[in-house]
Amino acid sequence: MCRNGRPSQPGRPNPTRNCDAPLRLRLPPQPPGPGGVAPSDFVSRLSRTDPPTRRSLKFRRSHAPFQPHHRGWCPRRRRRPGRCRLVPDRHRPAARGARPREFPERLRRGAGGARLSAPQPPADRRLADRGNDRRRAVHRETRSPVRGARRADRRRRRMNRRILLAGLLAAPAVARAEAGFSRPIRYISPFPPGATNDNVSRVMSRALGQRLGVNVVVENRAGAGGAVGARLVAESRPDGLTLLNASAGNLTIAPHLNPVGYDPLRAFAPVAMSGEAFSLVAVNPKLPVRTLPELIAYARRHPGELNYGSAGIGSAGHLRGALLADAGGFEAVHIPFPGSAPAANALAAGDVHFMIDPIVAPHVEAGRARAVAAIGNGRWEAFAEVPNITEHGLGRDWPSGGWFGLFAPARTPDEIVARINREFNASLDEPEVSAALRRFGLSPEKLTPEELGARLARDHAATGQALRRLHIA
Repeated sequence: MCRNGRPSQPGRPNPTRNCDAPLRLRLPPQPPGPGGVAPSDFVSRLSRTDPPTRRSLKFRRSHAPFQPHHRGWCPRRRRRPGRCRLVPDRHRPAARGARPREFPERLRRGAGGARLSAPQPPADRRLADRGNDRRRAVHRETRSPVRGARRADRRRRRMNRRILLAGLLAAPAVARAEAGFSRPIRYISPFPPGATNDNVSRVMSRALGQRLGVNVVVENRAGAGGAVGARLVAESRPDGLTLLNASAGNLTIAPHLNPVGYDPLRAFAPVAMSGEAFSLVAVNPKLPVRTLPELIAYARRHPGELNYGSAGIGSAGHLRGALLADAGGFEAVHIPFPGSAPAANALAAGDVHFMIDPIVAPHVEAGRARAVAAIGNGRWEAFAEVPNITEHGLGRDWPSGGWFGLFAPARTPDEIVARINREFNASLDEPEVSAALRRFGLSPEKLTPEELGARLARDHAATGQALRRLHIA
């Protein structure tokens, strides 16, 4: 008897069994049916119901029919979730337990028709595939040669069209690669916007880009007297896509003063020269001087009271201010700025007493500064009334520190350097470019890469001697 008073299964009295659970069906062994599939793999459509739940028993377990892993059926007590999934037998294929269909007489074994057999084992399938391969090979040999030739011709034309299209798409990239300019060129200015170096960079980058047919983008990388931008170019890839618009101060002065991380004579490949820059010795209008001798006399009467500004330590303005103080026999305090433009603004505002730089020209024209001398080859055309410093017996043995040149990373291919030099020098002949450079205080000058390299080596040695003599380096 069960615990609820109902009779238990015959021959298995169990007072703890829940008699509400459905009974397990046990079918006797049966002979194989048609196709060699035993009916023991299927569930008969027996209409059995559980009185408490009225649940149909036309289900079987998907993993082992009629062999539960635990007491009770899964819908009532699922002790092992996921292991007792019930699926209606009408939704299952014959190979997995569905009721086999009645085969027509013509399909039965020995009836003279086709024969339906059980699934072939893997070995039989491989043998069948080999036979199919042999039949396909025979078919290929016996098919029409005209049809095969037409198909091959269509494939050939299709491949030719693809190759032609790929060549047309790659033609611009190949042309740029042959010229050495697959991407826009970076034109590095090692000083902030508004400085003379930046002004020259923007004029020459625009002209160079038009002649090369590629975009040339100016990037300002200021700091450490121009050493930050110069080091960036020295460490760049030597592919002609990164250029440095260097002034003499970047390569001839700064390396003698502080560790800059590069050797100016080995880390760069000389390309071309923009020109020699004029500079003006300008003073604050509040200072009671109008000529260079008056400035020197005033500084001697007030030792240590004058100061001068520059674009930073190691710039050309720094060296020329120290040379002027040494030649005039007076003392002056150097005030470095992050660029020549801020230094010129400080001169116009009265924060510094004098300055030597070409960027002071607009302030002189506007009356915010007074020019007492010019430095360069002869007199500056824009300020013809201002005498050259050599007319006062000074500056003849000073190292040149006012030129601007274009440099590339070392080991840049010679053909790329030669082409940039050719187009750069040709742009100097353009009237618009020449006028713009003269407006910024430059006298355009054409040099070959070899001549620019010799000029750099000569000025580098002379500047080092001057810095050591002035006890700056």
